[in-house]
Amino acid sequence: MNYYLGVDGGGSKTLAVVSDAAGTILGRGVSGCGNHQLGVELASRNIREAVTMALLEAKIEQSEIAFAMFGLAGADREADFIILRPMIAKLGFDNHAIVCDTVIGLRAGTRQKDGVVIICGSGTNCYGMNKQGDVMQCGGFGYAFGDFGGGSDLAVEVFRSVIRSWEGREAETLLTQAALRMLQFASVEQMYSRYLDEGLRVPYHLAKILFEVAGEDEVARGILRRQGTELGLAASAVIRKLGMQNDRFDLVMVGSILTRGDSQYVTPYIEKEIREAAPACTLRMLAMEPVAGAVLLAMEYSNCDIAANVYEQLEAKLSVKEIRTA
Repeated sequence: MNYYLGVDGGGSKTLAVVSDAAGTILGRGVSGCGNHQLGVELASRNIREAVTMALLEAKIEQSEIAFAMFGLAGADREADFIILRPMIAKLGFDNHAIVCDTVIGLRAGTRQKDGVVIICGSGTNCYGMNKQGDVMQCGGFGYAFGDFGGGSDLAVEVFRSVIRSWEGREAETLLTQAALRMLQFASVEQMYSRYLDEGLRVPYHLAKILFEVAGEDEVARGILRRQGTELGLAASAVIRKLGMQNDRFDLVMVGSILTRGDSQYVTPYIEKEIREAAPACTLRMLAMEPVAGAVLLAMEYSNCDIAANVYEQLEAKLSVKEIRTA
């Protein structure tokens, strides 16, 4: 029996799972940050801990793993892989590979090898692969490098919209009272002075109030509209540069800003851009945790045939709902 290890190392947590060739999950391990950009030693320690936990629960030896796939946040450029290759090699798996976490997100969201994924969580990213195996990443490096959005940028947009409304440069908005409640200030003036005088950073969770007031507030809807449009533009750029305009493929949407129930204020604007670029594309919300994509890629890298029941097993045990309520 062959066994496979999938690892999803993100900025806040690392999830490792062990599966057999039928897609049965035998072991799991969870630890903290797995992004080397936030600390190489920290990421190395957490990845090792999650992997060890998964192997122990599966009751198998490391040598029994046919292939280990590591999908890691921050694995974007050669400068990153120079750090990551020796770090992961120290774990001692004979057969392993490292890809960006966007890659496992795409593989978890579609049953095809080709497709496009957009991620909108704390930040944004877009990645695609065409039928020929050509790949492209668009974004992932922040506002100064062309991106817009994700929780961090959206929180700043909320904060500055409240300031601009207070000063009279922008329309009145329900974001004002919602932000004051969340940040526990009695007035915008008090909030303004405190953040300015103490150099405080706008907390990313402030983005949540966009969805709370969007139904009745045009300022909030405008911010979310821009988010959707920007994500659609990134995906369209990938589609065109990879020559996928006439292909049938899935656009997988990943991240809390997109997968929450009230994404109605974002996804229509993504779809508008996508329909112009690739009319046959199908938009899909990610239903499985990205680590499922790492497992599937581990199987593919070791030439394991992936039957339909494998997807069904993974969907049953690694669904987004299953993991987040466990």
